[in-house]
Amino acid sequence: MSSPSYDVIIVGAGVAGCTLAHGLSTLPRSKPLRIALLERSLAEPDRIVGELLQPGGVMALQSLGMESCLEGIDAVVENGYCVVENGKSVHIPYTDGHTGRSFHHGRFIMKLRESAKDSKGVELIEGTVTDLIHENSSEKVIGVQVTKKDETGEEFKQSIHADLVVVADGCFSNFRNSVMGVNALKPVTKSHFIGAILEDAQLPIPNHGTVCLVKGFGPVLLYQVSEHDTRILVDIKQPLPSDLKAHILENIVPQLPSSLHIPIQKAFEKDRLRRMPNSFLPPVEQGKRNAKQNVVLIGDSWNMRHPLTGGGMTVAFNDVVVLRDLLATVDDFKDWKALRKVLHRWHWQRKPLASTVNILSVALYDLFGADDEELRVLRTGCFKYFERGGECIDGPVSLLSATAPSPMLLAYHFFSVAFYSIYVIFTQSSAPPSLPSSNGLANGNGHSAAVSSVQTGPSLLQYPVLLVKSVRVFWTACIVFGPLLWSELRWWSPSDTRKRDQLFLSALILPFALLVLAIQYEHILLPSVGLNVFR
Repeated sequence: MSSPSYDVIIVGAGVAGCTLAHGLSTLPRSKPLRIALLERSLAEPDRIVGELLQPGGVMALQSLGMESCLEGIDAVVENGYCVVENGKSVHIPYTDGHTGRSFHHGRFIMKLRESAKDSKGVELIEGTVTDLIHENSSEKVIGVQVTKKDETGEEFKQSIHADLVVVADGCFSNFRNSVMGVNALKPVTKSHFIGAILEDAQLPIPNHGTVCLVKGFGPVLLYQVSEHDTRILVDIKQPLPSDLKAHILENIVPQLPSSLHIPIQKAFEKDRLRRMPNSFLPPVEQGKRNAKQNVVLIGDSWNMRHPLTGGGMTVAFNDVVVLRDLLATVDDFKDWKALRKVLHRWHWQRKPLASTVNILSVALYDLFGADDEELRVLRTGCFKYFERGGECIDGPVSLLSATAPSPMLLAYHFFSVAFYSIYVIFTQSSAPPSLPSSNGLANGNGHSAAVSSVQTGPSLLQYPVLLVKSVRVFWTACIVFGPLLWSELRWWSPSDTRKRDQLFLSALILPFALLVLAIQYEHILLPSVGLNVFR
C-alpha cells in the first residue's frame, strides 16, 4: 500500500478541523497546499453541545468566507439572552445589532465538511488515526497511521505523510498527552450537561438563549435549535445521581418557567437522556521543551471551557483565523524553527478573545451554580446588576458575545458585580421569596407573576456581621477570578518543574539585583551630580 504525502494533515473533521482546512486552502502561495482532512466517521454526528454560536463566532466564520454554512440547516437567529431566577427575568440583548445562531450540531458539521471538501487542495478522508509517525525515532512528527476500510468492509492500515500535522480530535483527544509530553494538562470536570430536545416549547423570550438559575443546583440552559426543536441542558454536579430523570423532574423542573414543564415531561418520556462532561482545560503554549515537533493541537484537544456561555466554537473559529494568518508567513512547513515562532505568536495573539471567553465561562458557572453562601450573594448581586440595565448589561453581553473581547473589561465588570453585591447586602435585608412552582408563578414570558418579598434595610446591630460577610464575599470573588486569570497568564505547564524553579530563582535574585543597582546609584551617580541624598 502506497504512502501518500501532503503538505498538511488535519486529524478531525469537526468544528476546528474543517474551518482550518478551508482557511489554509485560501492562503496565497505559489503552489496550492495539499491538505488531508481525516475523520473517523463521515456520518452526521449527534451531540448535545456545539449548537450555539455567539456573534463573535459568526464574525469569524464570515472572515473565513464560510458564512454559507449557517444556511440551509434550519438555524435560528439568536438576539441575546434571558436570565430567569425565582420567577423573575432579565432581558440581555446583544448590542449594535449583532446576532448569533443556534442549530442542530450534526447539520452544521455536515455543512462545514461540505465546504472543506469543496476547497481547493483539500481531500476529505474517512479513517481512524491510530498513531503519529516519527522521523527516525525522534520527536519530529512526519505523518500519521490510519486504519481505513476497503470496499468489502475489510480494515487495512495506511501511512500518510505530511510536513505539518494538526490534531483537532476534540475534547476526548487521543493525542493530547503524546503531543504535549510532560507539559500536558488533564482536563478538570466538575459537572455534566444532561441534554434533551423539547418539541414546540415556549421560551420566555423568543430567539433568545435562556439561562435559568436553580436554587441548590446548577443552571439550566435552553435555546431553540430549529423551527420546532429546543435544546435543554441541565447542569448536574458530580457525583451524578443514580436516577437522573427523577432527580431533574423532582428538584429542577418545578423551579423552571411553567410553560416548559409539559414539554420537558414529554421529552423525558420519549427519548433517553444524554450527557456530556463540562470540562476546563487551560491552554499551555505549544512548541516548548519536550513537546513533539511539526505537530499542533487546536480546538478542544488543547483548550476547553465550560459550555454555559456557548463560547467553544467562537474560540475555535477565532483560533483558526489567527493561526491561518500566521501560517501564511511560513514558506516551508518542515521548518520547525519558523513554526515554533508562529506557535508563540499564536498563543498570545489569541489571548484577548480566548482568555475572555475562558474566564467568563467558568466564573459565570461558579456564580450561577452557587453552592455556598458567599457565591449565592454574588449570584444575587449579578442578577441585580443586570437589572440596572445600560452599561451593566451592554458591557457583560459584549464580553459574552465575543464582539468586544477584553480581559480588563471582564475584570472591571466582575468586580463591579462583587462590590454591587456587597452594596446589596448592606442596603437590603429580606426574607427569601418562595420558589416558583408549577401553579404558574413564572408565566410564559419569564416575568414574575406573584413573587414578592419584604425588603427592609439592615439595623445598625447587623452592620458588624455584614462587614465580615462583605469581606468574605470579596475574598470569594478574588479566589474565583484570580486562579482563572492566572491560568491564562501562565504560559508554561504546572508540571514543568524546570520553568517553575527558574521563576522562583528569578524572584529571589531580583530584590538583590535591585539592591546592588541602588548601591551603585548611590556611590557613583549621585555624587557626580551633587545629589547624594543617602548620606
